[in-house]
Amino acid sequence: MARRRRTIEQQDGRGDTMGSGYIPLDRERILGAAIQLLNEVGLKELSMRKIADQLQVKTASLYYHVKDKEELMQLLSDRICKDMVWPDSSLGWQGQILQWAEQFRKVFLSYRDAVELFNQTIATGLERLTQIEHLYQLLTNAGFPDRYVPWVASMLKNYVLGFVAENAQLMATASSQYASYEDMSEQYDQFFRQLPEERYPNIIRLASYTTKTDWEKEFQFGMDVLIGGLTEKFKKE
Repeated sequence: MARRRRTIEQQDGRGDTMGSGYIPLDRERILGAAIQLLNEVGLKELSMRKIADQLQVKTASLYYHVKDKEELMQLLSDRICKDMVWPDSSLGWQGQILQWAEQFRKVFLSYRDAVELFNQTIATGLERLTQIEHLYQLLTNAGFPDRYVPWVASMLKNYVLGFVAENAQLMATASSQYASYEDMSEQYDQFFRQLPEERYPNIIRLASYTTKTDWEKEFQFGMDVLIGGLTEKFKKE
């Protein structure tokens, strides 16, 4: 009589079954799944359980590689920073700052809730610290006194993060409540124009500029103002 064949499934030591196509669980796989889920469900809904489900492993297995969600958020902020491309060093410091800001904005618009993620974490990862180090060096090379370098870096960072947060929030509102961003803008424009003119003359007059902003031009304008102000301040030192 033929011996009954038994299939033995190996396990990875933490209770997860290892099939023939098994890919070992590691931090990179976890972060990859976390990034995907971040873009799908947002930071608030991101959880270790959902990441485990995405990877088809037990939640406990994740904690072998990532201590908790707080550490996960730190790692995610570090991963996002890896996408940054440093400015062309042949440019003057003003041009490099502008390129840095444009790249910073582009990266943060690429990830859902990236601003919230950064605001809830402190820079401790090597990639994030490297970006800060580069910006500090850029400002130092430009001749800013040491006491100003962290202040200027913070001003620039906060401008970009604030701009991205507003942009992302309005786009999210438009996608969830209106047919399009243009449709939302048009409806708000009409709403403002119907306000009592004696009480809101400036809001009515500026309605089209307020509701139909050109994000690229507005961002460029803000950066020009900041860089111009820094240039004047630098000249006076």
